[in-house]
Amino acid sequence: MTESEALKKIEEFEKSLKKQYKWLDDLALKNTQKVLDAFYESGVSLANMSGSSGYGYEDIAKPKLCEVYKNIFKSEDAIVCPQITCGTHALTLPLFGILRPGDKVLSLTGKPYDTMEDIINGKEGEQIGSLKEFGIEFVYAEMKGNKIDITKCQKLARELRPKMIYIQRSRGYSLREALSVYDIGEAIKKVKEVCPETIAMVDNCYGEFTEDKEPTELGADIIAGSLMKNPGGGVAPTGGYIAGKKELVKLSAGRLTAPSIGIEVGSYIASYYPFFEGIFLAPHMVAGALKGNILLGKVLDSEGIKSTPKVNVIPHDIVRSINFESEKRLVDFCQLVQRLSPIDSRAVPMPWDMPGYKDKVIMAAGTFIQGSTMELSCDGPIRPPYICYIQGGLTYEHLKLLCLRYLMK
Repeated sequence: MTESEALKKIEEFEKSLKKQYKWLDDLALKNTQKVLDAFYESGVSLANMSGSSGYGYEDIAKPKLCEVYKNIFKSEDAIVCPQITCGTHALTLPLFGILRPGDKVLSLTGKPYDTMEDIINGKEGEQIGSLKEFGIEFVYAEMKGNKIDITKCQKLARELRPKMIYIQRSRGYSLREALSVYDIGEAIKKVKEVCPETIAMVDNCYGEFTEDKEPTELGADIIAGSLMKNPGGGVAPTGGYIAGKKELVKLSAGRLTAPSIGIEVGSYIASYYPFFEGIFLAPHMVAGALKGNILLGKVLDSEGIKSTPKVNVIPHDIVRSINFESEKRLVDFCQLVQRLSPIDSRAVPMPWDMPGYKDKVIMAAGTFIQGSTMELSCDGPIRPPYICYIQGGLTYEHLKLLCLRYLMK
């Protein structure tokens, strides 16, 4: 297909998506207002951009950033910290902070993302301090298609009386749809009807600002995520967050540093301005990424390639899973994404044994922030049916160019 033919086809797709694009523009406006309100309520000033050193006792930026997140997520408390290395680290802190030997966790969304497997069950023949080694049991309730199986989860909750229920908002390395925050809220409500004392934890990665509410507004007791994803707005250089009930956030903070210290100690000598700027930009960035996501879905569908979510459906996260059914097509697509990246565009990604994954993985991430998935990137395990997971995009134009080049292949 020539460039002019491909561009004409994309313009036709854009016309057919006007209704969805308008909905996303309205969502970005509403979520930007929410963020602005949080900045006003917290009284953010220029002085809050400065870093600190040593113990960080005089750090006025980190507490203010935590307050902003608390107000955005409508939670009792929040931790936002550069020392949280990634989303997996952010999720680990509440799990080890809240749970105790003998406790049970019921996952309402089946097995979590691959990087959580060793945290839950450990590595065969090795002692790495997994939940299992501490006598904490994880039980998985498989989903019914794209939905949480409420009946099954209620039955298991009655039997197990779990200390915690665990919900993964995004799809991980599966083909299911991401969960709507409203479906998450309904599932929490139904399980708490039979087990009111259970703590509801949500892995919020990839889902922030894709809807007009967050899980903490609909019954979640604790949530966690990464600043290299949605809430960092493609600007935050590192870090993660935890938000929720005050006591649960405090327990999580005790695992981040030490139980007697929490987040009272800890410095970051660089400026905090990218963290504040990132959360301000995030609603706009997420809406743009979602527009590009549904455009890519249209393009793939026209080429006979199956992907999730369905065409014309607005995603509940910034990820699209593409079923290439071939290792070569998966690798070729990832190499195209790398070629169209602003950084390391001349690099050629190849499958490799990446730490935390059971299969070889190929990743394309020519990003300004290394490993940022708010920026356009993709990855996939080298195993049938050879699914590629593409996410992010700082600009709609970047995603549109990917669609153009894919049609011209």
